[in-house]
Amino acid sequence: MTTQRLGLIMNGVTGRMGLNQHLVRSIVAIRDQGGVQLKNGDRIMPDPILVGRSAEKVEALAKRFNITRWTTDLDAALADKNDTMFFDAATTQARPGLLTQAINAGKHVYCEKPIATNFEEALEVVKLANSKGVKHGTVQDKLFLPGLKKIAFLRDSGFFGRILSVRGEFGYWVFEGGWQEAQRPSWNYRDEDGGGIILDMVCHWRYVLDNLFGNVQSVSCIGNTDIPERYDEHGKKYKATADDSAYATFQLEGGIIAHINMSWVTRVYRDDLVTFQVDGTLGSAVAGLSDCMIQARQATPRPVWNPDEKRLHDFYGDWQKLPDNVAYDNGFKEQWEMFIRHVYEDAPYKFTLLEGAKGVQLAECALKSWKERRWIDVAPIKV
Repeated sequence: MTTQRLGLIMNGVTGRMGLNQHLVRSIVAIRDQGGVQLKNGDRIMPDPILVGRSAEKVEALAKRFNITRWTTDLDAALADKNDTMFFDAATTQARPGLLTQAINAGKHVYCEKPIATNFEEALEVVKLANSKGVKHGTVQDKLFLPGLKKIAFLRDSGFFGRILSVRGEFGYWVFEGGWQEAQRPSWNYRDEDGGGIILDMVCHWRYVLDNLFGNVQSVSCIGNTDIPERYDEHGKKYKATADDSAYATFQLEGGIIAHINMSWVTRVYRDDLVTFQVDGTLGSAVAGLSDCMIQARQATPRPVWNPDEKRLHDFYGDWQKLPDNVAYDNGFKEQWEMFIRHVYEDAPYKFTLLEGAKGVQLAECALKSWKERRWIDVAPIKV
């Protein structure tokens, strides 16, 4: 049993997701646990080099987490043959170009979603990666949430019977940045910079729906820009040109209907920042990020509509919490370990750039639906 070094170029880790989920809770955590163990007992130890535009920020991060290597020169990092993997969590607009550069340099690539702002660019990256023979993957983090893992468990056990519908609620109030600091970067609200909630979130819904309930066949969507002006990270007012709320209905194979509301301008009155209700002939479930409540057919109450009497029945009391019989690791870390095993021992791995392209395709269909005010069919992808 030996320990092998993984030279890992990490771009965009000064941002919220890159820092918290990918650097701290994934790569640093993997290093702290002694690397990723392979089937033969060998361990893969990530040796990251942090890449960013601000030398001050990147150097500070490296020192904070005892990482010896950092740079502002991405070209030089990609030229180093000792570093064989590239990761990107920077802006969506720049991602196709960065992935193309890394793939042409012979690197295996792993990245955040969306993998591009349009389907054409996304597909070109997929084709390039396949032609160069590099391993490639993209983040599909919602599938690794404990709440959605419980939904998958219930589905596989037959709990739902025939699934009829899925209803999702996602969002929270993102402050405008004037009197309280915004929780999201300003580019998220500029269409010209690759922003918008449809592009950001419908990519998630594609892999959630495809993997848990059935392949998406068509979509009807409407979006809106509710807050016309916001303030950026420097306190400067700017015009918000991207959608900050959207409402989408999806037709899935097998006749399942899914509807998901998504908004950065809603105040939370539900159990979590995202919830999914799945209704089936034999049972229903409501899952958030971690917990999952269930109600079987036999335990379903018999409500009667009567608006003239005050409701006294506690409908929440009719639901049962699914127990935490399994210990769940951080989902981002779990995906990193899967991809590293895929690279080093060719372990099965389905979350390739093609899956990322499917998300961009659905987002593009949703935007087209909004623009043309009609249902849009989702075509099979030919690579």
